[in-house]
Amino acid sequence: MLISRRGLIFGGSIALAGCATASAPPTPQLAPAPPPRIPRPDLAAYAAPARPQVVIDPYNIVRRDLLDRARQAMDSHGHRITQRDRMYLVDFQKFSGSDRLYEVDLLGGWVTSYRTSHGRGSDPSHSGYAERFSNQPDSHMSSLGTYVTAGPSWGPQQGPNVLLDGLEYSNNLARERAIIVHGADYADPAFLSREGKLGRSYGCFSCSHADLTALRERMGEGRLLFAMN
Repeated sequence: MLISRRGLIFGGSIALAGCATASAPPTPQLAPAPPPRIPRPDLAAYAAPARPQVVIDPYNIVRRDLLDRARQAMDSHGHRITQRDRMYLVDFQKFSGSDRLYEVDLLGGWVTSYRTSHGRGSDPSHSGYAERFSNQPDSHMSSLGTYVTAGPSWGPQQGPNVLLDGLEYSNNLARERAIIVHGADYADPAFLSREGKLGRSYGCFSCSHADLTALRERMGEGRLLFAMN
């Protein structure tokens, strides 16, 4: 049987096509497995523990309304009260022989108590209690309100002292009246033991000579002194 050359080529093409069709399909390529997921750390577990809130005057040495008013005054006069580590409070409701000048540690919460005198014009009968208050020169009365300490100083009459600036209408003449914190014999323990009360100042916050040594260094400049009746 004769097969033409054209038929041979055609038949061969079919055979080759049949081989190509019959070959195995290509192996599918699998996507690479994702890397294992690493959980994010709990950042809260590494956060610094919160500092406990400081309790001011935990033993209630200072009467509460005085403490609250002083803290409000510190906020109201923040532009002048530049030091916020401690403040000084005076409770003129108390007897002069009692501790009534308080140093309040605002960082640790503790209170240290001292004695201080009031003005003779505030207690004309010398009962030991301040009854009147004034900002007028030569009144010899104590003044109430917000003061800021203006730094340690020294004067020819009172010696070492702490200067004060009054920040309210009730005490803004403190510099003119020379109202300062200073030591005095009539505020020393010996006078108190003998008389049963402290002597009277001309309106200054007089304290014992021993107490002044500590107060003068610690009051410094830019701290609150708040006096209230």
